[in-house]
Amino acid sequence: MCGIAGVFTTDSSSPAGRIMERLEDALAHRGPDGRGRHDGAGISMIHARLSIIDLETGGQPIYAEDAALIANGEIYNYLELRDGLDGCVLTTRSDCEPALLLYLRCGVDFTDHLRGMYAIAIHDARRDRLVLARDPFGIKPLYYAETDLGFVFASEPQALTKAGLVVPDLCRAAVDELLQLQFTCGAKTAFDGIHRVLPGETLVVEKGRIVERRRRPALPAGGPQPWGEEEAVHRLDMALADSVAMHQRSDVPYGMFLSGGVDSSALLALMRDLNDAPVQAFTAGFPGAGVHDERDHAKAVAGAAGADFEAVEVAEDDLWKLLPGIASAVDDPVADYAVLPTYKLAAVARERGLKVILTGEGGDELFGGYGRYRRALRSRLLGGRPMYAKGAFAGMDVLRRDDGDWRLGVAAAEAAEALPGRSRLQVCQAVDCADWLPNDLLAKLDRCLMAHGVEGRVPFLDAGVAEVAFRLPDNLKIKGKTGKWLLRKWLEGKLPEARPFAEKRGFTVPVGEWISARGKDLGALVAEQPCIEEICRPGAVERLFTASGAKQGKAAWTLLFFALWHNIHIKGISPGGDVFESLGG
Repeated sequence: MCGIAGVFTTDSSSPAGRIMERLEDALAHRGPDGRGRHDGAGISMIHARLSIIDLETGGQPIYAEDAALIANGEIYNYLELRDGLDGCVLTTRSDCEPALLLYLRCGVDFTDHLRGMYAIAIHDARRDRLVLARDPFGIKPLYYAETDLGFVFASEPQALTKAGLVVPDLCRAAVDELLQLQFTCGAKTAFDGIHRVLPGETLVVEKGRIVERRRRPALPAGGPQPWGEEEAVHRLDMALADSVAMHQRSDVPYGMFLSGGVDSSALLALMRDLNDAPVQAFTAGFPGAGVHDERDHAKAVAGAAGADFEAVEVAEDDLWKLLPGIASAVDDPVADYAVLPTYKLAAVARERGLKVILTGEGGDELFGGYGRYRRALRSRLLGGRPMYAKGAFAGMDVLRRDDGDWRLGVAAAEAAEALPGRSRLQVCQAVDCADWLPNDLLAKLDRCLMAHGVEGRVPFLDAGVAEVAFRLPDNLKIKGKTGKWLLRKWLEGKLPEARPFAEKRGFTVPVGEWISARGKDLGALVAEQPCIEEICRPGAVERLFTASGAKQGKAAWTLLFFALWHNIHIKGISPGGDVFESLGG
């Protein structure tokens, strides 16, 4: 796990050294273990390293022939790739060196051979071109902009603005999505002119401009397979065990985040079977709050699996103290209140000496776990409705503009993912994998962990697991009101103490409860922020922050997060002190 950035000029001139230094400084938190730089004709690339595999010789850039590679991520099948590179001379034990040699052998199709999470940049001096590639699920981030200077890219958009390469202006369409969905869709970001390299996308850049794009899909083609329960369980067991074994390849200590839910409990069961030493498991809890606290159940699951368990308390004071730093870290904004416990868990894991954490992201998307899937499959007469039919501010009369355009990105994904042969359930899952998964869950995980120099790994988001899970028969994903049915059935046999078929409450962070307790003062402070005055009706914000109810609390949280984010990333105000001080109170 690392940070990468670069500048490829349109006229073959050398990028200014101060620009590259600013890029390095802006990404230093992603790579505290070392820095590297490549300079060529009209191009400079920098690499900030977090050492995970090949601690001694794995520094970057990596060179072969007339090509240079920098990468952020892990290529999990690097050992198998090394064995298959007959005739090639490997000079390191790095997991990324085979990717460069594959590029030299296969061209831009090299990613077809990679199994892992990655954002890769290759300067091919022979062809005078730059190649960027991102993993199919979008686990690792990569951003770019086409400027007067040339083509610029980085692991985080804030690096491009801090280096002076892009002016930090708002993309209004993306802001509307953020407010209503809590994430943004497609290639656009909240920064006007900064775009995402899409999940699975490979870009070819010549003379500072994109000349070719290609896309590698994350999900397998075709509809559900006619597997019976026994065959499906067997296939799933093999795929999960293989993926977790791959994701544990590391030269540094690793642990996992355990909520006690189905996904993280399944992950713990697999790690227990693959490790001789006890697994280190961390769980967040909310003392004294009115939401369900998962610590007791998680502790019981950890005990049954022989794990070393640590409960981490997330209290109201953490909201006020940590949120400005979180808003600073989450530069591609995600108004998901789970950023708070994720950020604190990452800090504790690093304090305990861990540099790698495995998590359960992707389980709901691949196995059909969300209630919105079941609602989307029901008829309207039975209360069914399309996914994301209503935004977070629907019916509140808070926003000045609520014309429904915020749903255009979702609609585009729905049209793109309705491929021949797919079931209605598969289309719903694919829509979530297109935007919600990479632009909310994975962006949140990346920024919150990398802020503390910790690498996050997601074994469910593996091609082998997707090949089985996505193509399960619909009735092995959802039975009645129960989602993720087959994964629950598998877990019941592996770790029955997890009680996978017991009724579970959804994961909730009590931000609404905490905000309403100080709603009068906080609402007035948020309402007076210029970015909030521009998008909200007069008096509506103050009323919202003093109202009760989960929906109102989520909306208030979204405005609070956006106000902090805007001050930091658009106005350039450094986060100082707690929430009230950062907002100027």
